[in-house]
Parts: sequence; C-alpha cells; structure tokens
Amino acid sequence: MDIVRAFRLVSIIEAVSFLVLLLVAMPLKYLAEIPAAVSIVGPIHGILWIAYVALVLVVRAPLRWDGKRTVLALVASVLPVAPFFVERKWTTPAEPVGLGK
Repeated sequence: MDIVRAFRLVSIIEAVSFLVLLLVAMPLKYLAEIPAAVSIVGPIHGILWIAYVALVLVVRAPLRWDGKRTVLALVASVLPVAPFFVERKWTTPAEPVGLGK
C-alpha cells in the first residue's frame, strides 16, 4: 500500500473515531454514566490522530502541498469532519504554481 493510500485510509478512520467519541462515547459517559466508553474510544482516537498528523507530514511532499495546505490539513485534525474533506479533495497532487494554461 502506498503512503497516500494509507493517509486516505487513516483520514477516514480518524474522522469516524472522532465522531464516535463525540456522538457516542461522550454522551454515554455524561448522560448514561458509563465512563468506560471514553476510556476505550479516547485512546483509539488518540492513536489515530497521531497517525493522521504524522502522515500529513509524510504525504506533504508526494502530494506537492505548500505550507498553507499542510497547515490547513493539520488544523483539519481538530475539526470533527474536516479529515473527510482533506481525504476527498486534497489527496491528488496539487498543480504546480505558475504552470497554468
């Protein structure tokens, strides 16, 4: 599996884990008094978040991301559904600047 494909997969899984943490585990903890939900989902999401951030830095060069796009992809890691956007829209190489038609 190439690194861009791995990044796309991690982006999707990380975003899903964030949504599960926010929409399932947190309500279970605070509304149903089941703190184990966050104890299980939280570390899983944390590991996936670290993988996402690391892979953003790794795929930056193959995808020819500039500094702005790299920073935006890193910011996307703290927004619940933004990694879906990054995976869908930015995982094809960017057009080189100044070589337009």
